Order: sequence, then structure tokens, then C-alpha cells
Amino acid sequence: MKKLFALVTAASVSLVMAGTVQAADVSVAIGQSGDSTMVYRLGAQWDWSSSWLQSDLGRLTGYWDLGYTYWDGDKTASNHSLSFAPVFVYEFSGQTVKPYIEAGIGVAAFSSTELEDNRLGSSFQFEDRFGVGLRFAGQEIGLRAIHYSNAGLKKPNDGVEAYTVHYRMNF
Repeated sequence: MKKLFALVTAASVSLVMAGTVQAADVSVAIGQSGDSTMVYRLGAQWDWSSSWLQSDLGRLTGYWDLGYTYWDGDKTASNHSLSFAPVFVYEFSGQTVKPYIEAGIGVAAFSSTELEDNRLGSSFQFEDRFGVGLRFAGQEIGLRAIHYSNAGLKKPNDGVEAYTVHYRMNF
């Protein structure tokens, strides 16, 4: 019940943010960590107004991503994280459906330094991501892998990965 309440609260805040800020998108994701911990993510994205390397094949662009993730632990207490990242996207050309690949490196803050058998070493983590998906009619669906680590700034540095399916809707 606590995770449902947290997700509903975060969704409400994101929808209010999206309604007050122009060009904000909202995304939801569900998946698992490398240790089979369930991962629920809610995010807000702001597209960059620039694009580069535009050709008949596609274009390079990107967005800012602000996310809240709930990590539903079995062995240890659940965890929460907030993250912020610039994400580069190569969007392939297409009429109604546009495939894309994305990559980004950002920062995250975890509420606890323990997640299942992983000892994160510090609440501060770097967030590395890689994803693929399809964009169509102001929406997006895709697969994403995200790795969190403190880059050896503090021991231990077990790190954790999340593998998710995500859906994004433009406002």
C-alpha cells in the first residue's frame, strides 16, 4: 500500500508539473533490477529544441530527464531514488513510426545505501543509461537499461542495474 501511495503522489506531482511547464512529457516505467527487485519509475522530460547531424537517415537530439524510482526490495527495506540526466537520442527517419536509440549519463540520490545484496557505498550515484524504442503520434514505447554506481568515490561500490519497459506521452 505504501508503494501505491508513493506512486500516486509522484504521478500527481508530475502531472501538475507537466501542466504548468510547456513541452514537458511524462513517462512511466516498470521492470526489474539485476537482483530481481521490482522497479517502478515515474519521470518528466523536457525535449531540447536543437537537433544535429540531420540527414535522410535521421537526426541527433535529446532531452532532460527528471525521475523518481521506487525499488521494491524483498530482502531489505524498499528504496527510493531521484535522478536527473541529459539524454542524447538518435531518432531514425520514418513517416508515422520513428525508431530511436538513446544514451545518457546523469546523477541520482538514493534514500538508502543498501538495495538487496548491493552495498552502494553512498546515496550519491551516477546514472548511465542505454535504450531503444519507437516514437509515434506523440507517444513513445521502449526498453531501457540503467546502471547506478558511485564510480568508486566511496567503498563499497556494488552498483545496481534496472531493466525496464517504458511509456512516454507528450503534453
